[in-house]
Amino acid sequence: MPPSATAPRAPIARKADGTDPYAWLQERDSAEVLDYLKAENAYQEAQLADQVELREQLFEEIKGRIRETDLSLASPWGPYLYYTRTTAGDEYARHYRCPRPADDSATVDEAREELLLDPNALAAGGFLSLGAFNISPDHRLLAYSLDTSGDEIYRLYVKDLATGDVTELPFDDCDGSMTWANDSQTLFFGELDDTHRPHKLYRHRLGGSDATLVFEETDGRFFLHCYRASSERQLILLLNSKTTSEAWVLDATTPEQAFQCLAPRVEDHEYYPDHGQLDGAWTWFIRSNQDGINFALFQAPDDGQAPTRVRWQPLIGHRDDVMLEGVTLNAQAFTLSLREGGLPIIEVHPQGLASYRVQLPDAAYSLHVSDSLEFVSTRIRLRYEALNRPAQVRQLTLADGEQKVLKETPVLGAFNADDYVSQRLWATAADGTRIPISLVVKRSALGQPTPLYLYGYGAYGESLDPWFSHARLSLLERGIAFAIAHVRGGGELGEAWYRAGKQEHKANTFSDFIACAEHLIAQGLTTSQQLAISGGSAGGLLIGAVLNQRPELFKAAIAEVPFVDVLNTMLDPDLPLTVTEYDEWGNPEEPDVYERIKGYAPYENVSAQAYPALLVVAGYNDSRVQYWEAAKWVARLRDTKTDSNLLLLKTELGAGHGGMSGRYQGLRDVALEYGFVFKVLGLA
Repeated sequence: MPPSATAPRAPIARKADGTDPYAWLQERDSAEVLDYLKAENAYQEAQLADQVELREQLFEEIKGRIRETDLSLASPWGPYLYYTRTTAGDEYARHYRCPRPADDSATVDEAREELLLDPNALAAGGFLSLGAFNISPDHRLLAYSLDTSGDEIYRLYVKDLATGDVTELPFDDCDGSMTWANDSQTLFFGELDDTHRPHKLYRHRLGGSDATLVFEETDGRFFLHCYRASSERQLILLLNSKTTSEAWVLDATTPEQAFQCLAPRVEDHEYYPDHGQLDGAWTWFIRSNQDGINFALFQAPDDGQAPTRVRWQPLIGHRDDVMLEGVTLNAQAFTLSLREGGLPIIEVHPQGLASYRVQLPDAAYSLHVSDSLEFVSTRIRLRYEALNRPAQVRQLTLADGEQKVLKETPVLGAFNADDYVSQRLWATAADGTRIPISLVVKRSALGQPTPLYLYGYGAYGESLDPWFSHARLSLLERGIAFAIAHVRGGGELGEAWYRAGKQEHKANTFSDFIACAEHLIAQGLTTSQQLAISGGSAGGLLIGAVLNQRPELFKAAIAEVPFVDVLNTMLDPDLPLTVTEYDEWGNPEEPDVYERIKGYAPYENVSAQAYPALLVVAGYNDSRVQYWEAAKWVARLRDTKTDSNLLLLKTELGAGHGGMSGRYQGLRDVALEYGFVFKVLGLA
């Protein structure tokens, strides 16, 4: 029993029925709470003390596969190439530019390069997250924002690239966004409210000490975000909840004018505009769900009249079996990011030519437009990867679909993608729904039950497309398979898939994950004594829920920044982001919603039963999932569960939702988690 378990507990009333005996852990910055968290950290270190050497071995092993000194692909813009460089020993990449070659290649001229920003010097060994990094349209200034604690509150800076002079802008509670108008003197930035929601947009002209309020969003469900259109001729102010959106637009050459509403919000209507060219004419492109949940694409001419909704004309119709996830614009083509059959698809519509789909070699993969380059360009760049294939940046010639691999993420040492088998499997849920599973395993481990690491998320319509990991090779090389359960609540099979795992259908997310685990066992790929599961944030809620429902199915579990105290959090509208989450989980002030959430909330449903070994990771400065959710959950488990399996809590006292910020710090976190899995599965 850890020393922290003896800390006093004073029952505290909550808004729902009963009392919460662990609510005292929410008293942030109190000496008692900090001592408790430090004691838990010390207990975690003591329990894993026998793994110090193994963790260091894993760290060096993973680091040894990564090219520590490397150069990113340069992106051309105006008279320069912009790129980053990583250097061995440094936690962060440095940002550079150099003059653009006369042959229009992306070849970097290191002799003439210019260092724009060095986050290593700014971090000084502490936490650092770079928010905005935006070059002014005249290429003379850099606007950037920094979070130095992990709470996602940013300070704003402008650097004169000719002199090196840096000005800190005198504004507080900033969301980190910084958007240039075309005069290169006017910046728009967002301000956070008390619940950490971007709710105000300000305009600031360089040289002044104040800012003008441009827009305030009073509905607590809506976030505010300003960005430049693809054409760079328009600014777009997007206001969106999880079910509804509204956009306002402004000519980027007249930043002193007022934004104009594109289409007033209507509940459950989502639309996302961009500005580009169609058949040589300036045009608004609008991705909208007004004709169906999978979205369609509309266009409206930019002819001086307001592009109101009545002027929208269909360009790409709604398809019941294809989700339109995004649109990329340039002067040569518009490119659709689609999702069909659980896979991402890129469909290109060149101006004046027949459309086509990008062809790829693998059965399960991740694919997206990584860089549209300049608006006037004949090419775009795609990022492509699979569970057994390192990420590639592919250049796509828009007119004819020709692909060229510009860069493949190197894997140092002995690595052969053919040594690993990547598969797409399908489990069947209790209601007959087929659930996709992506799996990778070393070829030599096929044909027998092996240890297996199963990952899941299943929320917000986010898709967990298969991705390559240098670190994961340390699992695969030891005969451990890795799988992703693409459960309902994610977006892998479109909007209907998402809706089937939210609100009143949330239970599907948990039963789908259990069905995936049962399928992997039934197929002889693993056993319950060899199965480790993992998830973070809303995926941590998934892990907590399935542990309560079927603890005997798993041997080990990892929950990172887990959203496990969902009922109490959703009952407190003063907490960051709670109100905006009603569209995802429901408002528990409504009796039926309260009972529904209470029925699956991991913290509420801890019971006197045996649980698998569990490692829980939290961030003390996390503004999305408060540290106390993990701490309270672990405290209740300690007092309630009937087994003696490992139960460990690690709270990163200097980090937020994304964990520690440096790349080497991140590798050490992975080494800790893998070491925990090896220990529990008896592989250490």
